[in-house]
Amino acid sequence: MTTSLTIDRRGLLEQLIPNPDDYLIVTGLAGSARDAAELTDDGPNLYTMAGCMGAAVAMGLGTALSAPDRRVLVITGDGELMMNLGSLASVSTMAPANLSIVCIDNGCHGETGGQTGHTSNRTDLEMIAKGAGIPQTMTLVDPAGIDAAAKFLAEAAAPKFLLCRVKDGPPAAYKRNIDPAECRLRFRAHVQATG
Repeated sequence: MTTSLTIDRRGLLEQLIPNPDDYLIVTGLAGSARDAAELTDDGPNLYTMAGCMGAAVAMGLGTALSAPDRRVLVITGDGELMMNLGSLASVSTMAPANLSIVCIDNGCHGETGGQTGHTSNRTDLEMIAKGAGIPQTMTLVDPAGIDAAAKFLAEAAAPKFLLCRVKDGPPAAYKRNIDPAECRLRFRAHVQATG
């Protein structure tokens, strides 16, 4: 995991997910939530977490199971995912055919001071996803692979897991709504209105 990383996370999601309105999107907290909020302009199809580290994949799984006719996308970070690795095993066991997981992995804990994370050393989250039994996995490590990663998200059978190894740097500066009650009500209304 010591390779020199060259992908800038800012602008990455819009290249990977050109049509975010096609998804119900659940995010972790911190950087990945800000990146996703910028992607969707904090749209009603987005549910972002605040103060709930480790819950994104589990919440996305529940959303996928309760809305099997909708495409569900989880956008999380390496630190957030490390807090609940067991959720990947639950995804594998339940095997929803409508769930995609994107992990933005910068190898550090940006929200708490930039401390080195496990993935900057030997931990490989794609290998963990494979070991959990998720059938389709991919790691993106350089900008030349972005088109292939976008195709993987659009076309590979779900459930699927895409690990995006990005260089250390700030997420989107987007100011998202961090009121969980408002976000929940907005997201629920969107699901009901468009389901």
